Amino acid sequence: MKQTLFLFSLLFVISCGKKNSSNQKILSNSSGNINNLSVVIENDLWEGNIGEAIRDVLAAPVDGLPQDEPLFNMSQIPPAVFTGFVTKNRTVFKVEKGGEASIKIASDVYAKPQKLVLITGKTDSEIIQQIEENKQKIVTAFKTEEVKEKQRRIKLSLHSNESLKEKLGITLNFPTAYRIAKEEDKFFWIRKDITTGTTNLMIFELPYNAIKKDDSLVDQIIKLRDSIGKAHIPGPTEGTYMITEEAYAPAVFETIIDNKQAIETKGLWDVKDAFMSGPFINYIIDDKINNRLLVIEGFAFAPSVEKRDYMFELEAIIRSLKIED
Repeated sequence: MKQTLFLFSLLFVISCGKKNSSNQKILSNSSGNINNLSVVIENDLWEGNIGEAIRDVLAAPVDGLPQDEPLFNMSQIPPAVFTGFVTKNRTVFKVEKGGEASIKIASDVYAKPQKLVLITGKTDSEIIQQIEENKQKIVTAFKTEEVKEKQRRIKLSLHSNESLKEKLGITLNFPTAYRIAKEEDKFFWIRKDITTGTTNLMIFELPYNAIKKDDSLVDQIIKLRDSIGKAHIPGPTEGTYMITEEAYAPAVFETIIDNKQAIETKGLWDVKDAFMSGPFINYIIDDKINNRLLVIEGFAFAPSVEKRDYMFELEAIIRSLKIED
């Protein structure tokens, strides 16, 4: 009797295990270029007010670039052809007209990794209202997914450097295509050659109270950047160096880096007395535990070409930063 009960229990467990495994959805790998978004929507809705509302949010100009470039490159797909390999794009924005007004953000629906945002509403105005009221949530969902994917790709060929850890107590994931251009005490300048110029990172620390969050914050950041540029980032001829472009007021935000409060600044740099310029993204991180401010900035020199993807790579690298206590 004991042997019979044991055999029955074993068969029951095995059958349940098979049933559970058969219910698990096997997902293929997602695909797509970074910052390329699939928009699943009927043609007439895409060409009307709903399409305009989508473009206003997801094709809005990226802050801090010298020319307008969209947050995402979008490809519109009618629902009837959204099948098979077409569903495997890493980021999908889907609109369904007819249901209750709502927004749903889901992961790994048709492929993995994948982020899908579904907007529903009975009327055009309901759908547009959902888009406008949740625009920050939508952009953040897609951008977070793309940063993770860029960081995954960067990890495939990581630069090995111990100096950042030894001198600044940080780790930073950046590709082997970058090189250490300058290392002076606790200042680092890291560069990568690109077809038309360079992408760059600089990292250093400040005393904890060096920057005050008051009405003069932007002026303080500009003064800081200009002093660092003069000391460490020379231009093409003697006496020239990187400064902050005066004609373009930087945009300042609050953000989080490595679970720490940070000031994010996006703007344009140029070179004093020389014809060179480009975009920068600067983070001043509140590293209270180590009683300091940690500054990390990415900037690009890429004349005559689009710069969004270069700056996106720099941001993805910066957001991989980890600070040791």
